[in-house]
Amino acid sequence: MLNSMEIAQIPCLDSNYAYLLHDSASGSTSAIDTPDADVILDALEQRGWNLTDIFNTHHHGDHTGGNLRLKEKTGCRITGPKGEASRIPGIDVEAVEGDVVRVGESVACVIEVPGHTKGHIAYHFEKDNVAFVGDTLFSMGCGRLFEGTAKQMWNSLNKLMRLPESTLLYCAHEYTEANGAFALSVEPNNTDLHARMEEVRMLRSKNIPTVPSSLDMEKRTNPFLRAGSEEVFADIRRRKDCF
Repeated sequence: MLNSMEIAQIPCLDSNYAYLLHDSASGSTSAIDTPDADVILDALEQRGWNLTDIFNTHHHGDHTGGNLRLKEKTGCRITGPKGEASRIPGIDVEAVEGDVVRVGESVACVIEVPGHTKGHIAYHFEKDNVAFVGDTLFSMGCGRLFEGTAKQMWNSLNKLMRLPESTLLYCAHEYTEANGAFALSVEPNNTDLHARMEEVRMLRSKNIPTVPSSLDMEKRTNPFLRAGSEEVFADIRRRKDCF
């Protein structure tokens, strides 16, 4: 935590995470994606927080499914990618590259990261050293190319790789253990990867999240960030689709 922003990580559905960002000074609270309105409302009530904003990363239903109910219950404002505005329920603010959003004193820059979907965006809180990357980048993985191309996703991952290496990456799913199994098939001799997998197995055996992870860790263990070229990335993505 930097400034006065607190992050609450909320497991939802089978594998999703929603995130609640709370600024204690102003009382502002934002949700990054809304997989399950009931779970999010319970989490807000337990903490005594009032939802003021929703920041959607992309249009998929497991990221926007709670939008309308949460807006009805709280009157919150919904921000999402302009390129997917017609598919973001209840959207108020259409965000593009370089726009900023705020949670009290904390400010995030919007980064366009298409590939998983055509309009996917991420939110980078530079001073808080955190980024919410949705389904673009996972711990030891990346999102499937449902709408975009390998070129788009490779460019998006390169944008994220230019963030400070200490940045904590909050992705939207608990896929790390399965991603790690594939990563080991790509780089069986990667000692950093073996050490990371030992840690991941220990955490999951205790039902502890493996998210967030640092960009530095991902650069050392994520085969999609280690591809080196668009062509190699595309080949690894195809292999993962069939793994």
